[in-house]
Amino acid sequence: MSNEIRCLPTEDIEINCNPLFKKKFNSNFWESLHSLWKSFVKKLLADPNELQVWQKVDRHGNTYWQAYDPATGKSFSSGSQADICMWIEQLYRY
Repeated sequence: MSNEIRCLPTEDIEINCNPLFKKKFNSNFWESLHSLWKSFVKKLLADPNELQVWQKVDRHGNTYWQAYDPATGKSFSSGSQADICMWIEQLYRY
């Protein structure tokens, strides 16, 4: 039994990569990196006691809103932006 490791010369290696795939991968990578950077900067600059409202998309593609008030510890989520606005108004009315 022989434990021999061989490497293929680079000219024998064939890479079949569609240029559109490369472009899409590159684009998705930079978009993801940019999104991550924006999230990091937002968290870094945000006041930790400030009301937070954000929009999310679930795994089924449904869009909904979430709100969180760190001062009271209360949170709310809804598929309607108007519901979120009403919740905020009620939260600060009293």
